[in-house]
Amino acid sequence: MQKNILIVGASSGIGRQTALQLAEEGHRVYGTFNNHECPNTQNISYHKMNVLADNQDFGFLPEQLDGLLYCPGSISLRPFGRIKPEEFAADFQLQVLGAVKTIQVALPMLKKSENASIVLFSTVAVQLGLGFHSQVAVSKGAIEGLCRSLAAEFAPKIRVNCIAPSLTDTALAANLLNSAEKKEANAQRHPLKKIGQPEDIANLACFLISDKSGWMTGQILHLDGGIGSIRS
Repeated sequence: MQKNILIVGASSGIGRQTALQLAEEGHRVYGTFNNHECPNTQNISYHKMNVLADNQDFGFLPEQLDGLLYCPGSISLRPFGRIKPEEFAADFQLQVLGAVKTIQVALPMLKKSENASIVLFSTVAVQLGLGFHSQVAVSKGAIEGLCRSLAAEFAPKIRVNCIAPSLTDTALAANLLNSAEKKEANAQRHPLKKIGQPEDIANLACFLISDKSGWMTGQILHLDGGIGSIRS
């Protein structure tokens, strides 16, 4: 059955890959972009949107939504003492309040679906406690709390789950993976000895949107090459 799915941040990285895979499965994808415009393709229409702006226009969406993925994020790894409070606030605006505003607008459309699914994104750094990750961990920790709270509030009509990846080879992580040496060093930190690919995360996101995950909600799913659970 074809689903109507909103992907905020569908122009690059994990959002882009998920949009492509869902479209290939025959779903109708409504993707948003801010800076990286993409041409419309079969089953995917792209719409410009700045998640930080107030009074967003979601007039391009259908009356019913079956899925929502909120993908915008940032990675800024710096010593805690060098991060200004307003930089924490800006990151929170993008990653948390942007998600809150989007979900609130989309909620009436999601309620019209028989099996709606919301997918959010965290990071393995929330579970592990990694040095220099305080800025991203603050926001993503809030996302994990939001996921569980909304899953409880929206059950049984709308499912809410969260994916917590480790380092993934996307433009967002370009500064951390901009040489063969950096890629190899980061791969070796993971028990599976490789860096995550957008397809790895998109596969799980598509599962969470599908009816195959119909008995799953309120979960933080660690897709991290094993680094969050084991040592080898």
